[in-house]
Amino acid sequence: MTVKQRVPPAIEELYNRRLSAAELSRMLMPVTDEEVASTMELVRWFRRRYPTAKERLAYVRRAYERWASGPTLTVTARTR
Repeated sequence: MTVKQRVPPAIEELYNRRLSAAELSRMLMPVTDEEVASTMELVRWFRRRYPTAKERLAYVRRAYERWASGPTLTVTARTR
């Protein structure tokens, strides 16, 4: 089974859709100071929770196993 066969059609449709100029403009905006601060706080938390390289790698291996063997995504369409 190929990766493409495992991608639900709704996900493929979202991935392949054309963006409007406004959507593209929003995506290309610079990162805000608040976003940087939030990201750095998550990094600090992760480094406190997993202080050594060994613990971090063990976490990543467990997480990868979950991601690789987990259930497939279910996408529901939202209407506005």
